[in-house]
Amino acid sequence: MAIEPRLIVTGREPDGTSVFVADQSGVPVTVDAIPGSEFYLLWGTEDGKATVGTKSRQPKLFPFFPGTGGTRILFLRWAPESFAPEQVGDPAELTAEANDELPGLMEVFEPDNPGMHTTDTIDYGICLEGELHLELDNGKEVKLTPGTCVVQQGTRHAWHNRGDKPALMCYVLVGADRDS
Repeated sequence: MAIEPRLIVTGREPDGTSVFVADQSGVPVTVDAIPGSEFYLLWGTEDGKATVGTKSRQPKLFPFFPGTGGTRILFLRWAPESFAPEQVGDPAELTAEANDELPGLMEVFEPDNPGMHTTDTIDYGICLEGELHLELDNGKEVKLTPGTCVVQQGTRHAWHNRGDKPALMCYVLVGADRDS
């Protein structure tokens, strides 16, 4: 049975008592520019310094990639490349739709190298279901299976589902400054 993403958020009452402030199912976002994939945007924090306390905080989900000190957590279900629907439509319209639904995502992708992208983030990626390949800019790949954790440190890369089943990844993105 496939994992169904779920978000539980805790907080504090003004008197300091711990409470649950959210318990909800993840809602998939799909875009025709990345056919067959489902993005579950769960939570994010503002750029800068993270704080906790009694202030009510809302998730910061966009832009897709956080700035320095900001965070995002999402699940992403990747369709197998051999079964994924073909990208159909005007490329400008597909990009516009993706920019509306997932602001900031498409601008990191290289137009001449499908899937390749670089971000100013440290990403913790955990394979939960299926198999996914991580390709680096030198063409080398590693296969991720359930239980594999990747620490992606702002390198140029692409993700490929070369299997025959969907792959589910959990990603925690931390916005970072690039030192070179």
